[in-house]
Amino acid sequence: MRVLVVEDDLCVARDLEAGLTEHSHSVASAATLEEGERLAAKGAFDAIVLDVKLPDGDGFELCRRLRRAAIGTPIILLTGLDASRDKVKGLDAGADDFMVKPADIDELCARLRAVTRRHRAGGGAILAYEDLELDLHKHRVSRAGTAIRLTPKEFALLEHLARNAERVLTRSSIGQNVWDLNFDPDSNVIEVFVSALRRKLGSPRLIHTVPGAGYMLSREPPPA
Repeated sequence: MRVLVVEDDLCVARDLEAGLTEHSHSVASAATLEEGERLAAKGAFDAIVLDVKLPDGDGFELCRRLRRAAIGTPIILLTGLDASRDKVKGLDAGADDFMVKPADIDELCARLRAVTRRHRAGGGAILAYEDLELDLHKHRVSRAGTAIRLTPKEFALLEHLARNAERVLTRSSIGQNVWDLNFDPDSNVIEVFVSALRRKLGSPRLIHTVPGAGYMLSREPPPA
C-alpha cells in the first residue's frame, strides 16, 4: 500500500514512516499543507495519514481541498485532541477515519486496511494523476477535461498503472494483475495495449518504458 503521511513534527513523521515501512507499506512524507496537496494531487496513493495541525493551515482545510478537487483517496486524520467536535469537523471535511496521537502503528495499519477496503468497495470513485482522471465506477477516462474512450482491458491496464504511479511495474506483474495468473510471459499483448493507450492519451507521454524492467506511469521519463 502506498501511503502519504502529512505531518510537520519531524519525530512523529519519522516514527510513522518507520512503522508503516516495517508493515511493508511504501511511504511518502510532506510537512506542510501545500506540499501535501501537491503530492496528493499528482500521486496515486492508496491512503493519506493527515495531521490536523500544519504550519500553513490545518488538516481539515486540506481535506476539503482534496475532496473539492475530486481526489477520493481515503484519509485518516491524526489529532492531539480527543474532542468530539474535531472528529465531527474532520468527517464533515471529507476524512474517512480519525485517530488520536500518538497513534499505535498496529491500529493505524488496521484502520488503513479498513478504509481502503471501503474505498475499493465503492467509497471513492476517482483516481487522478497529473491531468489524467479515471472514474472507477463509470469506467470513464479524461485528460485535461477531454473524454477518452477505452476498451475494458485498456481501462484495467491504465487503472493498474495509475494505482502504482511513478513505480516500475514488470511485465509479469502487469500480466498477472490485468490479465490472469496464467498470463503468457512470451506474449506481446502488453506492448500492444501500452501502444494503444499511449496513442489515446496523447502528449505529453505519461506511460514510459523502463528498458529491461517494465513500464511506469510518470510525468518524466525514467533516467537513461
